[in-house]
Amino acid sequence: MEGLARQMSGPLLGTQIDAVYHTSLVFGGIEYFFGMGVQTCYPGSTHHGRPMEILSLGKTDLPLEIILEYLESLKAIYTAESKSYDLFLHNCNNFSHDFAMFLVGKGLPDHITSLPQRVLNTPFGQMLKPQIDSAMRGITQAPVPRSSIAQPKATPSSTSNGTSRTPQTTNGFSTNHHVPPIGVVHNVTRLQELENLLASAMSTCAVIFFTSSTCAPCKIVYPAYDELAAEAGNKAVLIKVDLNQAYEIGAKYQVRATPTFMTFLKGVKENQWSGANEGPLRGNIRMLIQMAHPPHPHTNLTLPTLQRPHRKPITYSKVPPLDKLLAKLDPKSRTDPSITALKDFITTRTSSTTLANAPLPPLPTLSTFILSSLRTLPPSTLFPIIDLLRLALVDPRVSGYFAEEDHNTGLILAILSHVVSLGDDCPYTLRLVTVHLSCNLFSSPLYRPQLLSTPSLTSPLLNLLTSSLLDTAHVPSRAAAASLAYNITAFNHLQRLDGASDLLPEGAQVELAAALVEGIGREDNENENNNKESSKELIRGLILALGLLVYGVDQKGEVVDLLGVIGAREVVERKKGLFVGGEGEELVKEVAKVL
Repeated sequence: MEGLARQMSGPLLGTQIDAVYHTSLVFGGIEYFFGMGVQTCYPGSTHHGRPMEILSLGKTDLPLEIILEYLESLKAIYTAESKSYDLFLHNCNNFSHDFAMFLVGKGLPDHITSLPQRVLNTPFGQMLKPQIDSAMRGITQAPVPRSSIAQPKATPSSTSNGTSRTPQTTNGFSTNHHVPPIGVVHNVTRLQELENLLASAMSTCAVIFFTSSTCAPCKIVYPAYDELAAEAGNKAVLIKVDLNQAYEIGAKYQVRATPTFMTFLKGVKENQWSGANEGPLRGNIRMLIQMAHPPHPHTNLTLPTLQRPHRKPITYSKVPPLDKLLAKLDPKSRTDPSITALKDFITTRTSSTTLANAPLPPLPTLSTFILSSLRTLPPSTLFPIIDLLRLALVDPRVSGYFAEEDHNTGLILAILSHVVSLGDDCPYTLRLVTVHLSCNLFSSPLYRPQLLSTPSLTSPLLNLLTSSLLDTAHVPSRAAAASLAYNITAFNHLQRLDGASDLLPEGAQVELAAALVEGIGREDNENENNNKESSKELIRGLILALGLLVYGVDQKGEVVDLLGVIGAREVVERKKGLFVGGEGEELVKEVAKVL
């Protein structure tokens, strides 16, 4: 709409507008834009025609898997409902700006992002807004022709019976070629390929199905073998070898008849049999998987709370009076452009029903300002700055952005390390809001695994949690620490329920378990005078976090040894009297069973 906007804007609005911009992002050979939800196409093939301008925003080295995971979080904001798209408040430029901020750390030029407000600031702009939005809806929300739809691929794609291919990507994106796809049959013809697959199953189990293209009985059990591969998931590697094509493999394993099945348990040959009998095939492979992954004794218990997933993290999104909060800043910080933009973002986000109505502030500039403040401002004046960042991190676009910073030099590490380094000299309000901020990091699915598995983040995070949990002077500090403990243990608990390895290292689990048990033991609502109910809820939260941490834990590991030494079960059971007849009573019983 370049020509029409340029000709009509002056007479109608009293201000010159060169174009009504539609923007999209192109990388990896795919164009991404917001219309009927988040859409993709081959570059330049949208219904908008050829672009009037192409800008290079930079290069991203983020893995494609991470980018696509962040894109999924944007799809919850930029939805396909007809009322979702708003030409002035919730449009393609908002999407492009948010996505670009994540990818390269900078958004769209100001003359694009500020255009809607410029129009609405004119009397005729406000008057014509409904008509313009309605007239443009058919253009902005037109579907992409089926032949033009492009889909990115972040993981190897597999076809039935195990043929697979790994797509190549550009612009710094790459996929891991050494990790075999999960839940599929791997068709193998080369000995080296077979040995690589067997090596990948050294800690679990593998099955080789020796077949041939001329073996009619073999084909009878193909569907069952495919089903067993899908059922096994990441617990086993199922391989198929056609001896008519894999002569080197046939020579090594000396298999003369087909179908023949050979199983391996933790790298050692376990069994071999022949015949196209589906019953023994299913039974033998399921038994093999059970041998490699014996069920945890906790799975045989009745534990309704501990055996269900806890997916929703606890976050702190309450907005204080922002003017009063800013008044606590020094004059220079109060007027800094990055703080002004952050305050505007929080205000818009809080007052709007649509997240995208709040365009992201310049996050790289904000990060630089806060890092400088940590170095130059006294701790007593940092609280308002960290609290503003805490409010912004509730938005998954913001927490997702910081999830991809360098965790050895990034802003979040700097904040955690600075607060921890202050020790007992840290102001109470600064420590409390930093714990709240840490809880809000879990709003991004990108951040959760990193917080548990990146030592540079996990260490100060647990240090902050422990010191806050043992703060005998402040119940809010201990309650916030209990929330953070819940977020950490709930996500690690999810990994166990999904059959994946723990993300939280054993040493960190030992440290956290000790802090939780000590916190439960210290917490006595009889000493809380006017805070009996809050202390009771705090104890319940600590017990839940301990239960999530312990459920499914290695029974021969250090965590179990520690819990026995410090009498964790007795500590928990002593709190049973606080919850007689209530929901907490059953929780205490469940957690006591796994201790």
